[in-house]
Amino acid sequence: QVQLEESGGGLVQPGGSLRLSCAASGRTFSHYAMGWFRQAPGKEREFVAAISWNGGSTTNADSVKGRFTISRDNAKNTVYLQMNSLKPEDTAVYYCAKDRVQFRWRSYYDTPDFHSWGQGTQVTVSA
Repeated sequence: QVQLEESGGGLVQPGGSLRLSCAASGRTFSHYAMGWFRQAPGKEREFVAAISWNGGSTTNADSVKGRFTISRDNAKNTVYLQMNSLKPEDTAVYYCAKDRVQFRWRSYYDTPDFHSWGQGTQVTVSA
């Protein structure tokens, strides 16, 4: 069972940037697409971005397009989320997760497609 650990969250002013990291255990990290999700207080968990197992394809939610970039380093078993031009509405707990199926890529992902969730890292965007 893979374990995921997010880090890099914190408090940032509107317009600022943060880089989240998600470190994974196990030897099959490079076989799976990875995703970032977020959950704000009182709201359902929502998809943010995903990246294919080899890093060749990515997809983002419309709300973060042009501002957030997902990337991965399979040699380090780590996936990243670079967040720029942050807005107060980006405030949430951010989670990473692993696709349920290895070597699969979809142009559209949703929460049920992923499992092995990490504990999350808090991102707060406030002046």
